[in-house]
Amino acid sequence: MTQLFPLREKPALSPYKKGDVLVLFGELFSRGYANGLVEEAERRGMTIVRATVGRREKDGTLRPLTAEESANIPQPFINVPLEAGFDMDKDSKGVSPDEVLKEVKMSEWDKAKLDWTSIEESRKAGIARFKMNTEQFVKELEKVIPAGANVQFAHLMAGGVPRAKVLMPLLNRTFKGAGDRHIPSQALMDSDIGQLCLKNFIEVTAETFRHLIEISAPLRKKIEAGGNHVSYSAYGYHGTEILINGQYKWQTYTPYFQGWAKMALEKISEDFFAQGINCCVYNCPEILTNSSGVFQGVEVSLYPLLLAMQKDTGDKNHADQVFAECKKLLKDEVSFDQILKFTDDYMTSPLVKDFCKFEQWPQHSRLDQMENMLNASEHLYSLHKDDKHLITFPLSEVVFKSCGYVMLHDSWKPKAPVAWIGHDLVARCM
Repeated sequence: MTQLFPLREKPALSPYKKGDVLVLFGELFSRGYANGLVEEAERRGMTIVRATVGRREKDGTLRPLTAEESANIPQPFINVPLEAGFDMDKDSKGVSPDEVLKEVKMSEWDKAKLDWTSIEESRKAGIARFKMNTEQFVKELEKVIPAGANVQFAHLMAGGVPRAKVLMPLLNRTFKGAGDRHIPSQALMDSDIGQLCLKNFIEVTAETFRHLIEISAPLRKKIEAGGNHVSYSAYGYHGTEILINGQYKWQTYTPYFQGWAKMALEKISEDFFAQGINCCVYNCPEILTNSSGVFQGVEVSLYPLLLAMQKDTGDKNHADQVFAECKKLLKDEVSFDQILKFTDDYMTSPLVKDFCKFEQWPQHSRLDQMENMLNASEHLYSLHKDDKHLITFPLSEVVFKSCGYVMLHDSWKPKAPVAWIGHDLVARCM
C-alpha cells in the first residue's frame, strides 16, 4: 500500500530556465489541472511541446488533427494521435468492445456477458497502436528539443470510459443516482461492463506512464549524457488533506471509480523511481473541471480551501482578491463562516468519516452515503446567486495554479515517487 506522503513546504524554484522544455504527453484541454503547470513553465521561459489524442472518424478510424482543428494550437505541436485505451480497437474478427456494448440494453446492463478472449485481443491491439504512436511521437519530439535543454515530461493521460451509449446513464446513476435510481459502485464494478471499464482505465491512466518512460529511455539517456536533466510528472488522485475541525486531515471523494487505476499509476512510478528515474505522481486536491461534471459532490471538499487560505496563504493580496471574487457569487446574506461551518459538520459526521479511511481507499459507495453527499452538494449550490457560477470555480483556479508550481519545481528532484498536495500547500503557493 502506498504511504501517505504530504508535501508541506513550498518548493524552491527549480533550475528550469528559458529554452528548457515541458513536454505535454496528452492533450491540453481548458479548465483542467495541467493548465497551471503550463502557466508556471511559461513563466520560467520554457518551451511547451503540445500533443493530441487525435480524433475518431465516423467509422472509428483514429486520425491526427486536421489543419483547421490544429490552427490555434501553439507550436511546437506534435500531431501524432496519442489516444490510449482499447474500447474502439478491433479483435481478430473485426469487432471492438464498443460495438459489443452497443447491443446491451440499459435494462440488462448487469446481465451482459462479454467475450474476454475477444476483449484481450482488442486490449493487445490498443497497446500495440499506442506504443507505435508513442515511438513516432518521441522521434518527432527529439527534433524540437534544442541542445542543452532540460526536459520535463508531464503525463496528462486519464479517463478511459468506453464510448458506448449505455455507459453514461450507468455512470450517472452510480455517481448521481438517489433512491431507486442509485446503482452501487460495487455492483457496477462487479459486472462485466464494470470490469471492462477497469481494464480500460488501467491502460489509459496507468500503463501509458510506463510506455512513456520506457519508450523515451533512449532520448532520456542521450539528454542526460549531455549533462542535462530529465524528469517525469503525472497527475494522481488518492484523496488529499483539507482543514477539518482546525486540523489538516486526509479525506476523499467516494466512489472514485478510477481509484484502482490511479493506484496502478502510483505503483509504476514507485518501480521507476527505485531505478533512479526522476518521476512522481502528484495527488492533487479535488477541483471542478470540464470532465468532473458527472461527479457531483466532488466539489464539497473544495470549499474548506477558503479556511486554508485564511490560515496559510503565501500571498495575502491574492487571497483577498479570491475572497472578493467568491463573495460576489454568494447570496448577500451568506457568509464564508456559514459555508465553513456546514462543510466542517459534513466532514466530521460519522457517515462521511466512515468513507474516508486511507487504508481502505478506494471504497465503494452506499445509498445513504451518496444521498448525504448529493444533498450537501445541493445545499451548497443553493447558497449561490446562480448555481452555474459557483465559488468552486475561482477556488479550482487557485488549486491548479498552485499545483502547477509545486509539480514543476518539486519534480526536478522528487523526494518520493508518490506525493500529496494538500490545501495547506495550495495556500502557501498562491
